[in-house]
Amino acid sequence: MPDPLFIRGARWAAPVLLLAGLCACSLTPPPAQVATAVPARWHLDDATPPSPAAPGQPAAAPVASLHDAWQQLNDPVLLQLIAQALAVSPDVASARTRVSEARAGLIAAGAARLPTLDGQLSATRSNAGTTTAQGGTVPATVLQAGLQSQWEIDLFGGRGAAHEAASRRAEAALAQQAAAHVALAAEVANAYFNERACSQQWDVARADAESRAHSAQLTALSAQAGFTAPADAALARAAAADAAARTRDTQTQCAVARKALVALTASDEAALAQQLQDVRLREAWPVMAAVPSVPAPLLLQRPDVFAAEQAVAAASADVGEAQAQRYPRLTLTGSIGRMQTRALGVHASADTWSLGPLALSVPLFDGGVRRANVATSQARYDEAVVGLRATVRDAVREVEVALTQLAASQARKTQLQTAVADYQRYLRATQARHDNGLASQFELEDARRTWLAARLSLVGVQRDEALAWVSLYRALGGGWQRDGQALADAASATPASPASPTTASP
Repeated sequence: MPDPLFIRGARWAAPVLLLAGLCACSLTPPPAQVATAVPARWHLDDATPPSPAAPGQPAAAPVASLHDAWQQLNDPVLLQLIAQALAVSPDVASARTRVSEARAGLIAAGAARLPTLDGQLSATRSNAGTTTAQGGTVPATVLQAGLQSQWEIDLFGGRGAAHEAASRRAEAALAQQAAAHVALAAEVANAYFNERACSQQWDVARADAESRAHSAQLTALSAQAGFTAPADAALARAAAADAAARTRDTQTQCAVARKALVALTASDEAALAQQLQDVRLREAWPVMAAVPSVPAPLLLQRPDVFAAEQAVAAASADVGEAQAQRYPRLTLTGSIGRMQTRALGVHASADTWSLGPLALSVPLFDGGVRRANVATSQARYDEAVVGLRATVRDAVREVEVALTQLAASQARKTQLQTAVADYQRYLRATQARHDNGLASQFELEDARRTWLAARLSLVGVQRDEALAWVSLYRALGGGWQRDGQALADAASATPASPASPTTASP
């Protein structure tokens, strides 16, 4: 006769072997990381070589110094405006709620991998089922307390894949929040530099209008005396009126630029106007370091590229989860409890427990629903891969364009600075000749207008340089880091300046 111990072991051998065989099966989701084409090094176009550093302009700085971009500009008003905008931006607030949503999804996905445990309490009062020796019934109270547990064993990694997808989406949400911070800071900086350039252009335009108005008055007097043709007087009046109209147009543009800053920062317009007036007293623009090229690995520091990478990884995990749904599911349940019956002053108690059933659910027919879910997940994965590669291409383009624009504006600025200095020398010389009776008033005003026009062009190129520098700051990710600490800080940070970038690992 077989040993009873051997019989009991044989009873458990079949399910154990079945479980081992099921666990030996493996799923093959698509790769979580895909290759993207990135140039070995970003550089300027050969047709636009970097110009030599102008006097007072620092030489080409390492790109790592871009991490403290706003401090380099040494402009506390800009720092304050960026901080105000981050505090009130609806885009940043929306990104913050998406982070909270993704974190909640991660907690739920992690909890799905663990056993569930529910507690139960019940009390029943009835006369059913309790009889006396005489055949009658008496009321009885039944009290029950217990714990019920259920656990789905993750045979094929479906629950693990769901948790991985949720984790990737949480990291992507944090990166997208950092991208919102960078984008808003760049938008505020652009509006600030536009308003600042407009204010300086307005000052130059007013000086030009005053010069042309004075020339028109002199021409009118000369025409009345018969020394100048009436047509020349009409031309001078037209030039003065045109300059006055341009001055008015510039003033309107400055008001519009200021209102853009008010909307971004939710500032009081009067207080903001006073801040900007204080800045106008400092006509010197911040010095922008030349950046002739940057190493390609800095592309990894862009939060949008990182978020696109996480989207691919999450989509890959979704495919694995969908594949796991096509295979059997193993569920184990168990419970423990205590029951007490009270009748006729007698208390009777009993402890109960159960382990099982160990239930195996095998999908047989669903009309192709599970297969369609896998196909849908695969299509979403393909879409995420396409999105990642498009994001990388856009990132490369933005960096190349920003580098080209920055180099071109810095080259133009050097040339215009020379022009302004030389025109100013010519104006001083003409003023000296005029004071000595060797030059006419018309020659003096013409020299002044030429100098003012050069100044106007210089202000414009200084604005273009600042905007190109901000574009490069944004194109390089604003100093965002992809390490875990940076992801953790992104949820609560409202930085007035970005963090220091580090070399990212693949």
